[in-house]
Amino acid sequence: VQLQASGGGLVQAGGSLRLSCAASRTIHSSVVMGWYRQAPGKQREFVASIRSGRDPNYLGSVQGRFTISRDNAKNALYLQMNSLKPEDTAIYYCKAKIESVDYWGQGTLVTVSS
Repeated sequence: VQLQASGGGLVQAGGSLRLSCAASRTIHSSVVMGWYRQAPGKQREFVASIRSGRDPNYLGSVQGRFTISRDNAKNALYLQMNSLKPEDTAIYYCKAKIESVDYWGQGTLVTVSS
């Protein structure tokens, strides 16, 4: 499966962005999908994940500001990001874990100015 992330851009602190991740084929709702990010000079970190039948998981610092969702009919994953902060600046990647194999999107850059 191929994943294509989009929706990044430049936004002022306090603003919002919605990231999208399109899958090349149907991904079963039981598959865990998630968002990760990598800031300059830092390691990639988990941001949020979702799978059917369970509550989404979030990085503590984005809890209450970011919302992960998916549309299985459209083979799409989303990340609504509100109240953005400069420390949210990073390349954001989507991921699907299918039968113990991680599939990554190419990343989309989010830059939050102060």
